[in-house]
Amino acid sequence: MYYGFDIGGSKIALGAYDARRQLQWQTRVPTPRDDYAALLQVLCDLTAQADRRFGCRGSVGVGVPGLPVPDDGTLFTANIPAAQGQRLQADLSARLGREVRIDNDANCFALSEAWDDAFRHYPVVLGLILGTGVGGGVVVNGRPLTGRNHIAGELGHVRLPVDALAAVGEGTPLRRCGCGQLGCVETWLSGEGFAWLFQQQTGEALSAPAIVARFQRGDAQARQHLARYRALLAVCLGHFLTLFDPHLVVLGGGLSQCAALYEGLGERVRPHLLPAARLPRFEPARHGDAGGMRGAAFLHLNT
Repeated sequence: MYYGFDIGGSKIALGAYDARRQLQWQTRVPTPRDDYAALLQVLCDLTAQADRRFGCRGSVGVGVPGLPVPDDGTLFTANIPAAQGQRLQADLSARLGREVRIDNDANCFALSEAWDDAFRHYPVVLGLILGTGVGGGVVVNGRPLTGRNHIAGELGHVRLPVDALAAVGEGTPLRRCGCGQLGCVETWLSGEGFAWLFQQQTGEALSAPAIVARFQRGDAQARQHLARYRALLAVCLGHFLTLFDPHLVVLGGGLSQCAALYEGLGERVRPHLLPAARLPRFEPARHGDAGGMRGAAFLHLNT
């Protein structure tokens, strides 16, 4: 059995998957945010519960909203104070007496999608999350690409391409990102950025879902805004596709649920690619909120 933990700021989700990658059991409990010993105990207790249920010692993978630090094995995470700076992978492996694998939640999302039955034959899969922020993960031959500092695929924190200004309007100001840098992709392409850009153009403060609802009712301002955002998305995707040249791009997060984003996406991206480039397949995510625990469980799969 493959156990996958998705640790968030408020809840821990555990999913148990069989050899066919089918979910057999899942549960959720609150996250001990400020007590590392309690966090370890919860993870151990849930693993023991799964072992008893299935009569085996399942493999354990953990997805976290943060980055494992390769040099010392600590964890960098702002959303789980209890785990910040702790050696979660080593400590949990020692407590459970088995190898625990850990990765960030965006990589787990991409891995979950890459192991979908319909997508397994694609050698390089790019997962892009358009949510509160912008997350990304790259899977190569069934394994996440992590890099020297475990930040490969952190696409929200590359700088906006120069053509992005033309897509949304030359006078649009750059924004300071939560990472401290100016002009990160996340500041415009995220759900928050989507709403902020609408306010810049119209003077009206609305949430992203409210803007999409207006679009669906045929509102002219919302339709113009979606057109600008689609142009921005195409510019950024052209940047990402040139970096990783994936066979498949999977879009997840709240904004990805707007079907209008996919209309003519390939043709909008094409001008931003090298002339010889062939377009990848574009697909919405298939596994939604389950992607984190599913991808964490699949950290132990081998091609």
